[in-house]
Amino acid sequence: MKAVLLRGYGGVDQLDYTDVPTPEPGEGQVLIRVISSSINPVDYKLREGALKQMMPLDLPAILGRDAAGEVASIGKGVSRLKPGDQVLGLVHASYADFLVADENVFARIPDGLDADEAGILPLVVLTGAQLVENGVQPRAGETVLVTGAAGSVGRTAAFVLKQHGARVIAGVRQTQLADAKSSVTADSVVAIDTAEGIESLPELDAVADTIDGPTAAKLVSKLKKSARFASVLGKPDAVVNAGIEARPVWAQPDAVRLAQLAHDYRDGKLKIPIARSYRLSEIREAQAFAEKGADGKVAIIP
Repeated sequence: MKAVLLRGYGGVDQLDYTDVPTPEPGEGQVLIRVISSSINPVDYKLREGALKQMMPLDLPAILGRDAAGEVASIGKGVSRLKPGDQVLGLVHASYADFLVADENVFARIPDGLDADEAGILPLVVLTGAQLVENGVQPRAGETVLVTGAAGSVGRTAAFVLKQHGARVIAGVRQTQLADAKSSVTADSVVAIDTAEGIESLPELDAVADTIDGPTAAKLVSKLKKSARFASVLGKPDAVVNAGIEARPVWAQPDAVRLAQLAHDYRDGKLKIPIARSYRLSEIREAQAFAEKGADGKVAIIP
């Protein structure tokens, strides 16, 4: 089969589209023919070596966390899935024609959702949902700010917060205001890259953070002492030093929640824009494009 091997830490020139053996499913695993995948920031951070202390790679390695595809074969003990089923899941090594993973990480692709498109969903929608449900743990009526709300994780977090009855403020860049007002599920939209935007914020019960950096420090004055600051980027020092509870959140597979969110996406309730699609053989160009800050997901079609 064809796959993309990361030969060493560094730039996109370390990504090699080449032939590798097709994996075989073990006990409890399924072999998936990958129909679509996508690029996430973790992919190029791993490639560069920025995460090698936390997430070291055994090089050469196949990157890729998202997959949508068709079950090609099953291992011993697999009972929920069968060959021919179309599924999506949060996996490893999806920059390939085939991958193997435990059957319990996969949800069935809902009728009406194309497998060519479903591969953009797993990591961002699960991250956004778990940022809210495991991190923020909102109560109905609470006022919660989502930072980076125009991004795919932020959009999902805002959508899930509204499902839980929160009052949602979408924090975006000033250049994103117009689009966010029409496409992000929120009660209000604020440009949090401006002093005026930060000053306009009310007292916050919680923050669902996807950007960290200087913004976290600027938000401290707007947080109640009882507030929760949940972030996909760890525990910001400014928040911890202010005595505010900081809750780091890392995405975990959850087939049940993924199925629900895939249905919401299919029905148009949850909007995740696609910036561009590339072939797997164009992975160097695709990662370079995504790394510049693509306005939406970058899809990969083998």
